[in-house]
Amino acid sequence: MLTLKIVSPEKVEYEGAIERVVVPGTMGQFEILNDHAPIISTLQRGTVEYVNGEGHTQLEIQGGFVEVQKNVVSLCVELC
Repeated sequence: MLTLKIVSPEKVEYEGAIERVVVPGTMGQFEILNDHAPIISTLQRGTVEYVNGEGHTQLEIQGGFVEVQKNVVSLCVELC
């Protein structure tokens, strides 16, 4: 399992365990799964999609950053 934390300037949008997340990277969309290599990347306008125990969730963003380290995915985003 991964831990996902999505933070916007207004509040913490989500924090919890997930199975996977797909983010709109500036070089193209990519998926982050368990044991993903450490990475820091910029994000462009698009949809963040993640799957947790409650199902599939989508979040529209204007852009931001993603960091992955030791199964923790941190997103700092501006929402649409």
